[in-house]
Amino acid sequence: MGNTIHLGGTARSPDDVRRLHALGLSFAEIPISDTGKFSNHIAAYQDLRKKLGIYYLCHGPREGDPNNPETLESTYLPKLMEILVIMSELDMMVLTVHLWVDARFVSPELIDYKIGFLRRVIDRAKEVGITICLENLSETASHLASVFKALPDLGLTLDLGHAQLLAEKNTAIGILDQYPDRIKHLHIHDNRGGNSPSEDLHLPVGEGIVDFEAIFQKLNDIGYQETITLELKPAEIEENLSKVIQLFRTAGFLISNQ
Repeated sequence: MGNTIHLGGTARSPDDVRRLHALGLSFAEIPISDTGKFSNHIAAYQDLRKKLGIYYLCHGPREGDPNNPETLESTYLPKLMEILVIMSELDMMVLTVHLWVDARFVSPELIDYKIGFLRRVIDRAKEVGITICLENLSETASHLASVFKALPDLGLTLDLGHAQLLAEKNTAIGILDQYPDRIKHLHIHDNRGGNSPSEDLHLPVGEGIVDFEAIFQKLNDIGYQETITLELKPAEIEENLSKVIQLFRTAGFLISNQ
């Protein structure tokens, strides 16, 4: 028997949740960037969760200037704390956060600050039963070493498209080799490489150069049985889903609800 995984998609509205559920997906990953505006939709999301039996994960906002500790402290940290409150209302158990820790672009002093930043978020999240997952941007496994050493409760959202950026080959395999137990969630989309974050294209699987066959096989080898978000628009997910499912099945996975 293969490992069972749970597929979901990005939902930016209650209508998106309905579309993902109609495709047979298990969950919706909901980005929250403006907590005030999002609060107006909490009741609608709660109603859909009860009616459809779908569940939610949360994707936090961008960090802003990754090298400015003042704005991280005064703007980003309070926003994440507000998001944790909203997540509790929607029974969201995983929060993916952006916090760039690539030592090629972020100073050692600022990485130390970000470790302390994450520690505060993790401590608050643990009080309400939420797992915090750092999302890789351009980091390799070695860039993550000091962060994981300092934060034993930090998970990783492994983004396979991001792992194709600023690297000669996709860095996901190296991360899977070194930190299999840290990977609590996955983002999948395709990319064509590139030398800057602006070249993060979020393409449907098969339209870029990510070697999904090799990565999915490695995921099955390490026994991955967690959640996987197709980070695409609902219409793209509908067109791409059968291909993604076939790739996972070829790698030996079983897929919940499919």
